[in-house]
Amino acid sequence: MLSSLILFALAAAGLAVARPQSATTPVTGKVGDALVVASNPVGAFYKADLPASKKVKGYITGVSNNGTGVYFSLSVSNLPTSGGPFLYHIHDAPVPADGNCTGTLAHLDPTVRGEKPECDPKLPQTCQTGDLSGKYGKITSDPYTRSYTDLFASTLPGIGAFFGNRSITIHYANATRITCANFVLVDPAATPTPSAPYAPSASDSSYGGVGSNSSVTPPGVVPFTGAASSARVAWASVLVGLGGVAAAALML
Repeated sequence: MLSSLILFALAAAGLAVARPQSATTPVTGKVGDALVVASNPVGAFYKADLPASKKVKGYITGVSNNGTGVYFSLSVSNLPTSGGPFLYHIHDAPVPADGNCTGTLAHLDPTVRGEKPECDPKLPQTCQTGDLSGKYGKITSDPYTRSYTDLFASTLPGIGAFFGNRSITIHYANATRITCANFVLVDPAATPTPSAPYAPSASDSSYGGVGSNSSVTPPGVVPFTGAASSARVAWASVLVGLGGVAAAALML
């Protein structure tokens, strides 16, 4: 009897942890959901122009129009005739001097989520900050244009979600890298502080806070109050309840 109750509790807890991404059991970062950034310098404008030496042409821009999130515009053309749909992400490091896109490292990921399972576009706060095609759609045509506001990217230097000293990389569907480019501040007068030196986003604080060891949420960065947050609390309650079952079983 005792062993059966303990095994049941452990198995149920394991199922709760192992479920795939869904609206009720979202997979999010190790430090929680991405936060909405509401303190971006208004008018700060960044652009990444794909290199003329590569076949694929185009650019992506990011601007903070009202301080909340970033408005991105992507335009690409002359894509390969096979190997799509194509992916694109903000990567953690800038393109090195030799232009090798492998040097851009992994996706911008201040919440330390990882790439698997794939991003659920219905729960963008649970995705990697840099996974733009995962949140807003893959490149499915040639030419291709797309514009949208991402609430979790930042033009404010010093926090984990800041992309101004990083890069954009375009991939084949199998994740092979095609081309990449660095973001550059187009209007230096639009931002009040200089660009911070590059540092891997995963070393930033919980929720992309200021500094590598900070536990303080920067002013203007607010939790996303979507379904994922409440669902995670619900699952925590389930696990606590299962723990109670196990504890009661031990007392029998």
